Amino acid sequence: MNNRQFGDMGEEIACKYLIDNGYKILDRNVHYSRFCELDIVAQHKKTLVFVEVKTRKSDVFGSPMEAITKTKYENIKKGALNYLSEHPCNNYRIDVIGITLKPELKIEHLQNV
Repeated sequence: MNNRQFGDMGEEIACKYLIDNGYKILDRNVHYSRFCELDIVAQHKKTLVFVEVKTRKSDVFGSPMEAITKTKYENIKKGALNYLSEHPCNNYRIDVIGITLKPELKIEHLQNV
């Protein structure tokens, strides 16, 4: 399994988790540049939610959340602003979902980062 397939698998897990928790998936893998991709765009109640997903096989080399660097966060913000320029909305937030597969499936969801 290559990195892209691994990432796609993590996004599938995240989408199922979000749907099970009352979110509606609006878009996936929205690209604005080589560095700027929105993994998942969802709606939760009246809020537009931009979700960054990080997946790791295990936490041996750190948690998935540790992969969200300042630069990565800035790129997510740019993507969100680009999306909002095309789909105006006043109520939005950025969430991060970290998925660790082993030793057991662990999903960590941080809202409004």
